[in-house]
Amino acid sequence: MKTPSPTSPSSPSAQSATPPASAANAASAQFWLIAAPALFVLMWSTGFIGSRYGIPYAEPFTLTVLRMAIVSSILAIIALVTRAPWPRSKAEVLHIAIAGLLVHATYLSGVLYAIKLQLPLGFVAMIAGLQPVVTAVFAHWLLDDRLNGRQWLGMALGLAGVALVILSKYSLASFNWGGLAAAGVALAGITFGTLYQKRFCAHMDLRTGGVVQYLATGLVLAVLALLFETRQVQWTGQFLFALLWLSVVLSIGAIGLLYMLIRKGAAAKVASLFFLTPSVTALMAFALFGEALNSLAVAGLALTAAGVALVMRTAGAAARK
Repeated sequence: MKTPSPTSPSSPSAQSATPPASAANAASAQFWLIAAPALFVLMWSTGFIGSRYGIPYAEPFTLTVLRMAIVSSILAIIALVTRAPWPRSKAEVLHIAIAGLLVHATYLSGVLYAIKLQLPLGFVAMIAGLQPVVTAVFAHWLLDDRLNGRQWLGMALGLAGVALVILSKYSLASFNWGGLAAAGVALAGITFGTLYQKRFCAHMDLRTGGVVQYLATGLVLAVLALLFETRQVQWTGQFLFALLWLSVVLSIGAIGLLYMLIRKGAAAKVASLFFLTPSVTALMAFALFGEALNSLAVAGLALTAAGVALVMRTAGAAARK
């Protein structure tokens, strides 16, 4: 009888060596699938906290211009070092820039102005976090993406939850109309920016496309800062920390992690993560700034989460068929 060689696949040493490595890789992949979404939710939620820390020391347009300068510089260096492909035509550059102005300029400015006008962070996060649901509605009309009855029910529940949260803080006579309007502008910006990017920039390179988007955002907001703001900045330690956190952790880290998760083939599940951020943000705001939520607000958050989960779960089930 032939004795198996040490290198033979059937030898005991080979059989004992392979499974531990495979098990380790499987365990690592499983850990990543669990940890990455949780890490994204935490990172994305800190964006509202970082904005709150930074806004006392610089006006919204000015703060965003500084942020765009840092982010575009980092991405430009990465793009040059990695020899990333740049847009091939002026039309492609224009489409990428327009998507960036909607997603970054409009969304970020709206969020910052809502915070500046003292809308509670939990409210800002919740209104901005409705983006996937509102996107689904407009995609139905603009991109002919069909919605079923359960999805419409989920969106109705989500809107009802928003109304409960707002009513928990304000009476009809004392609405923070300015703050709510600014948050609504942010929601509109990221909604239409997402649709525009999906329609015209689906194959954009994230490195060079990011440079174009952040530069376009910085240039437009620089003009607005010159026209409407004093452009004064208090260079405190808190402001520098907030600026670097928003630039590196949010604009590069969280966005990069988001695209990595989407490329793993779980787009519907990733979109649903946005609806965890209002609750996480509300807890952070309570711990750091004492922004308490009463029982009506908590019920509203829960209702919104339930509505969004219904929309996204139905969308995910439809995508798998």
